[in-house]
Order: sequence, then C-alpha cells, then structure tokens
Amino acid sequence: MTRKASHHEEEIHETKAEERAASQEVSAEAPVTGLEAELDAQKQQVEKLREEVVRRAAEFENFRKQKEREAAMAASRSLENTVRELLPLLDDLKRLMHHIPAELQAMPEAKPFVEGVELIRKNFTGWLESKGVKEIEAKGQKLDVNFHEAITQIDHPEAESDTVVEEYQAGYTLGDRVIRHAKVIVAR
Repeated sequence: MTRKASHHEEEIHETKAEERAASQEVSAEAPVTGLEAELDAQKQQVEKLREEVVRRAAEFENFRKQKEREAAMAASRSLENTVRELLPLLDDLKRLMHHIPAELQAMPEAKPFVEGVELIRKNFTGWLESKGVKEIEAKGQKLDVNFHEAITQIDHPEAESDTVVEEYQAGYTLGDRVIRHAKVIVAR
C-alpha cells in the first residue's frame, strides 16, 4: 500500500472515530436531557407533595384547636348549668339563716344547728367562688339591665330614681357571663 492510500485510510479511521465520538456525545446528551427533565418533574412533584403536607398539617392544627375550644365550651356550659341548678339551694340556705327566730338563736341546744347551717352555707359559697361564681352587687346601685331585673318600682324619698332599693333575689356571674340576673326593687 502506498503512502497515499495509507494516509487516506487513516483519515477514514479518524473520521469514523470522530463520528463515533460525536454520536456518543449526542447519545450521551440525550439521556442527560431526559434525566434532567425527569429530575425537574420529580422536583415539582416533591414540591407539590410538600405543599400538600403543609396544608394538611395546618388543617389538622385548626381542627385540633377547634375541638379544644368546643371541649372548653362544653365544660363551661356544663358548669354553668350545674351552678344554675344549685343556686336555689343557696337561696334557701340564705333564707333559712335570715329567718331563724331570735329565741331559737338564744337557745344553747339550737346553737349547733344554727352554726351547722351557717357552715354549710359558707362551704357552699366557697365552692361556688372557687368555680368563678360571684354574687352581683345590687342594693344601692343604679339599675343596670345587664345585671339586674327590676320586678317593681316603688316611691322611695331617700333614693335617686332608678336606684336599687331592695334585692328580692341575688344574681350571679360566672366569669364574665351573667348566669342569673338579680331581681330587684327600684326607686321611681
């Protein structure tokens, strides 16, 4: 073989080698481009799932807080209803202590009975106070329809108009809510 032919053959080999290298680059770029596209798609999917998880976590936290509020409100309503049902008992104890005849109070045999009833009233009042129940002050106050219920009006020369002159039944609040309005008699 001549030099020219061998040189021509070398050129053909080099050209084929370059073509193979170029085709390998193209074929190597094609999978890389496809992998990059798949990677971007996976990143988008991951971001979408992350947003979904964050949204679900926020929804669950809101649900948990709502259930806690509902449980607290149910407990508050239950306490309020219980106290409302027990208030007539406190009224009866107060009336009993107010109407004990003086001669009965003077008798040594009746003293333990009177002291026992007073102790029951104090303990019951203390329990109510520990639950947040407070008696509404009425006598001598201006009529406030948020706390007082006027059952009648009377002429009272020593009191200003719309002033509570007598309390017929005590009113109570539980926290900031009125659970029973004070029934009062008001001056005209």
